[in-house]
Amino acid sequence: MQITFWGVRGSIPTPLTPQRLQNKIASVIQRVEPKDLVSPESREAFLADLPPSLLGTVGGNTTCIELRLADDTMVIFDAGSGIRELGAELKKRNDHVRHYHIFFSHFHWDHIQGLPFFSPVLFDSRCEITFYSPVAGFESILRDQMRHPYFPITMDDVTAKISFQHLDTRELSIGRARIAYRKMKHPGESFSYRVSEDGHTMIFSTDTELSPADFIKDRDNSAFFSNVDCIILDTQYTLGEAIEKYDWGHSSYSLAVDFAIDWGIKKLVLFHHEPLYDDKKMFNIQKSARWYAGHLEHKDVEILLAQEGLVINI
Repeated sequence: MQITFWGVRGSIPTPLTPQRLQNKIASVIQRVEPKDLVSPESREAFLADLPPSLLGTVGGNTTCIELRLADDTMVIFDAGSGIRELGAELKKRNDHVRHYHIFFSHFHWDHIQGLPFFSPVLFDSRCEITFYSPVAGFESILRDQMRHPYFPITMDDVTAKISFQHLDTRELSIGRARIAYRKMKHPGESFSYRVSEDGHTMIFSTDTELSPADFIKDRDNSAFFSNVDCIILDTQYTLGEAIEKYDWGHSSYSLAVDFAIDWGIKKLVLFHHEPLYDDKKMFNIQKSARWYAGHLEHKDVEILLAQEGLVINI
C-alpha cells in the first residue's frame, strides 16, 4: 500500500500568506554565510541543512488522502480541497485510473468542498466513481452541495459513471484489501477506516476526539486497533487546547502518542492540522511529540507530520 497526502489541514483551507513567505525568505537570508555561496555543492549543503519549516511548507489544503493498493486500485479518503490537487496531478502524469473508490469520514464542509473540482475525473465518461459512507442517504448530501445557489454545476452534469454505496456491514473487500470502519467521537459523528492488504494494515482516523473508551482492550477495540502498521490520526490541538475545547471533536498530539504506544502502532502520522498554526508551529509540534514518545521510553514509535506531497509505503 502507498499513501499520498493531498490535503492535511482541518476546518478551512489555509494558504501560505505573502507575509509568512517573506518571513521564511528573511530567515533563510539571515542564515547565509559567504562560504555557503562559493559553489553549487555548498549551496546544496546549505539548503539541506535548513530546518524543514523554512525549506518547505506543510500545505494549506483540507483533507484528502490517496491510497494505492497493490494492484494499483485507487482509494481516496475524503474530498477536501486537496482532491483538486490530486486531480491535477493525475492529469499531469496522464494516469489512466478508471475506477475511483472515495470513502467519506463525514460530511463537514472541509471534507467535501473539493469534490466539485475533482477535474478532469468527474467529467471523463471513461471513469467510474463509487462513493462510500456508513451514513444512510448520503447521496443527497453530496448532491445538495452541487446545486444552485451553492454551485453552478450539478451532479447531473457529471459525465463519469457515479454510484453510491451505503456501508451497512462491518467490512467490505476491494481487490485483495479488506476495509472496515468504526464510528469515532466527533460532533455529528465521524468514521475511521482500517485497510488491510497482504499482511499490512493502516488506519485513517481524522476528526477524532480520543476518549478513555478507545484505550480499553475489549474485543471490538482490539479487532480494529490491534496489529496496525500506521495510523493517520487527528492531532489538531495541543493538550491545553484539547482540555479547553473538550467535546469539539479533535485530539491532542500527546494523546495520540499515548494511543499509538498503547496499541503498539509503530508509525503515527499527525494529521488534520489547526488552520491557525504556521509551519514553524507544526514542526515544533512534531518535535514535541517525538520528545514525548522518548520521555515515555518509546523512541521506536515513528512520528511523522502530514504534509502535502508526503508519500508513505506500508
